[in-house]
Order: sequence, then C-alpha cells, then structure tokens
Amino acid sequence: MQGMEGPPPQVTVKSIDDYLEQLSKGVFQAGISWRVVEAKWATIKKAFHGFKVERVARMTDREIDALATDERVIRSRPKIAAIVHNAGVILALEREGGFREHLRSFDDYEALAKDLKKRFKFVGDSGVYHFLWTVKHPVPDWREWSTAHGIDWGSKTVAAERPRKKAPAKR
Repeated sequence: MQGMEGPPPQVTVKSIDDYLEQLSKGVFQAGISWRVVEAKWATIKKAFHGFKVERVARMTDREIDALATDERVIRSRPKIAAIVHNAGVILALEREGGFREHLRSFDDYEALAKDLKKRFKFVGDSGVYHFLWTVKHPVPDWREWSTAHGIDWGSKTVAAERPRKKAPAKR
C-alpha cells in the first residue's frame, strides 16, 4: 500500500465506469482515513458491481439499505445513496453528449469544480480536485490551489474557519 506522501496515483480512464470509481473513492474518503477506504476498496468495488455506471444507477433503496448494513463496505447510507445518485448524473451526462466531453467543455478549473460540486453529492473542493487529478484532467498546481482554498495539507487541517457574521456592536 502506498503512503500518501506526494500526489495520489493517476489512472487512465477507459470508460465512464472508471470515472464513477474514482469519484466514489473521494465520496467514501470524505471524513474518513484514506487507509480505511483503501483497505476495504476491493470489497466496496465488488458491492458496487465493479462501478458499472448503468448498474449502480439502477440500485434500489432496498439495495442501498442492505449495503448500509454490510460490513464489507463503509456503512454510511448517505454516502452509498450519493454514489447511486452520482452514477445517475454521470449516465445522464454521458447520454447528453459524453461525460468526458462535459469535463472538457470548461475553460476554467473553478467553473468546472463549481459545476461538479453542484451536480454530485458528497463531493466538495478536495473531492473535486482529487477526482480530476486522478483521472488526469488538468488541475491547478496543488500548492497554489490548496492555499487559495484555505487548505493546509501539511497539517491535514483546514487552515482557516469560514468567517462568521459579526454580532451587532453593543451600545
């Protein structure tokens, strides 16, 4: 197993199923150690039908509920349901003119990231960046990107809290 020093490994995408698998890895890693996700990945992949987009998009609530109690996977019903939702989104974009073409239709990384965060569930700033990097889509330099997004990878924490509205001054 690889340590997380340096960037994650990149994959050559052969089908939309590969996009779903890489996007799903980020969904499961949200708030969880990547080591836990990696340790369970083989059984997660099997439970999600090899991330075959058309099959995952058709998963029923009963199948989602069953996976949420299955020890082979990370038992987060919201994340499992998000992956089924995300498969449907990828499939719809594929049918509308191609998922890869959709990714390439954006000139600006931030505009693409905003679009993906709006369409997909359980995918935030880090998830989008990780997904696009992994599938070899052009992304900004990670140091510049993480600084711009207030992420300090060195300490593995978010550098700054979101500013809160100030309370009205007392008189």
